[in-house]
Amino acid sequence: MTVTTAVSRRAEGRAGGWAAAGAFAVGAIVAAVVAGTLTAQEAVPGIPLPGAVVTVGLPVVRVLLDIAAVAVVGLSLLSKLLGYDDPERTEPVMRRVRPLTVTAAWAWAACALLTIVFQTAELNPGGVPTLGMIAGYVDTVGTGQGLLFSAACALAAAGIGLMAVRFGEKVPAELRIVVALFGLLPLPVTGHAVDSVWHDPIMISMEAHVMGAAVWTGGLIAVVVFVAPRKELLAVALPRFSRVATGCLLLVGLSGLVSGLGTMALTPGVELPGAIVTSEYGLLVVAKVALTALLVPLAAHIRFRLLPGIRRGATTAVVAWATAELAVMGLAYGVAVAITRASIG
Repeated sequence: MTVTTAVSRRAEGRAGGWAAAGAFAVGAIVAAVVAGTLTAQEAVPGIPLPGAVVTVGLPVVRVLLDIAAVAVVGLSLLSKLLGYDDPERTEPVMRRVRPLTVTAAWAWAACALLTIVFQTAELNPGGVPTLGMIAGYVDTVGTGQGLLFSAACALAAAGIGLMAVRFGEKVPAELRIVVALFGLLPLPVTGHAVDSVWHDPIMISMEAHVMGAAVWTGGLIAVVVFVAPRKELLAVALPRFSRVATGCLLLVGLSGLVSGLGTMALTPGVELPGAIVTSEYGLLVVAKVALTALLVPLAAHIRFRLLPGIRRGATTAVVAWATAELAVMGLAYGVAVAITRASIG
């Protein structure tokens, strides 16, 4: 193979990787808008509803927050997936990844703060939120406090990321990963609350669900975009990621069922199993479970059919299969945003 051919194939691989990441983002945004529109509040005489800017803008900004957070988690994880045994091959990749991690962290913080503004506007329809209204929202509503804390963690991730840009892997990857995951913990607060002695276990389940999904999705995006064009690195990183992804799949599936069904079961006036197919919340949970189930054969094909060839350095259709997997993941993320706003009863 000539040098020109190798460079051309690598460029094609990078383009395919970015297309896979785009499939995730587009799927998430489209699903959030469509599901949010289908579950929008009906007009009640005498009670004003938020304008179209808030109705459409809020789910879009909220899913952009998730996309940015997933990117930070995945890009932070990539260093561990590549390892430290061959810096001559891995460092050129990481020099591209580190600045992007900082950019994604800034975007995460900005989206979290903008979500606060949109949610303030949603509670005060008919006007433009003032600083006083926003401050009051943050002070009195747990959702606002959770988003503010998440933004602070994103800013911390950006600061640590800038240190990594300057000092490289002297800044521990574990620190970058932990700070990013810590910023995800408040996000379940932005969903439905359960007033029960089971509140804490369900919240822990939701947090585990969010973190598992971020590691799985973010890790796959990072590998496909930055590692797939380099077969020698893919043979190292993908087997490591595959083991992580298997654990994440089990965690996401189990915690999602516990969180969704537990929230419905503990909501006054909601009767199971009927509410699963009669409420907006229940139908969205069913849709998300179906999407998660669809991920199983896609992930299994990559692990059991493609991975052996990748270990041998063979050319495979891993980017195409990963694109399909990420598109489904995007739809699941969009549905998840709609779930946080759907009516349970």
